[in-house]
Amino acid sequence: MQDYLNCRLCPRQCGADRAASRGFCGLGSDVRIARAGLHMWEEPPISGERGAGTVFFSGCTLKCVFCQNYEISQLKKGRNITESELADEFLRLRDIGAENIELVSPTPFLPSIINVLDKIKPRLGIPIVMNTGGYERVETIKRLKGYVDVYLPDIKYFDPVRSKKYSGAEDYFEIALEAVKEMVSQTGKPLIDRRGVMQRGVIIRHLVMPGGRADSAKIIGELGKCFSADDILISLMSQYTPMYRAGEFREINRRVSTFEYNFVLDRCLEAGFGGFMQERESATDSYLPEFEGNYL
Repeated sequence: MQDYLNCRLCPRQCGADRAASRGFCGLGSDVRIARAGLHMWEEPPISGERGAGTVFFSGCTLKCVFCQNYEISQLKKGRNITESELADEFLRLRDIGAENIELVSPTPFLPSIINVLDKIKPRLGIPIVMNTGGYERVETIKRLKGYVDVYLPDIKYFDPVRSKKYSGAEDYFEIALEAVKEMVSQTGKPLIDRRGVMQRGVIIRHLVMPGGRADSAKIIGELGKCFSADDILISLMSQYTPMYRAGEFREINRRVSTFEYNFVLDRCLEAGFGGFMQERESATDSYLPEFEGNYL
């Protein structure tokens, strides 16, 4: 509970007493989730044959104007649960065949999640995956050593003008890069078992955005300076679909062109990174899950 009284979990370090009010993330100290179920639409080594055991947490430390999960990230749709109930959800997902427990945007609740994993991680017997927007404090990621087996962070931007305009985080790239370095130092090189399921490592997601191919190329270039080609995997996503407040920004109020996506893909191949490319028809909202609960 102490972490919630003067919250410094994310780079905002808002210092809110979340036991009495809400932090920058828009949340108090009660764990809030919007969905827990098998999810087949992640990267192949995350979903595997049976699906990731995905838990979507409400709230977010970013303010992305194009967020496809805005119902939970910005409007805080969900339901409050206890740590005991969260443990039950993890075990239920394992029992129905989940390849892993995938925590989506869990940062506001990491102290509670750690408490749960302290009690049940040895019983789970499957990897823990942290799916994050990438905007994370290194100090917070260090606390996850031994708890998280696979990290699935975004790196969204290089340009601070773009990151401030579209996500409210001018320092996004420098923060995200240092966080990813810590993630890689914890997990080592990607390890995928004989069934094709990832057991350890880092997959960096990058969403190609309209008008952002030069920015994307800079990200790939910086990753090439920091990591060997086999240190990480890259998931290059083409699923950008104008949603939420994207219509307020004419330059991103469209889908990504084939030229833009292929330009960034070529930069990844030139850098020697392995990973995954997304089918162009994924640029739709039809694959998004339905979220449970009420809006805050």
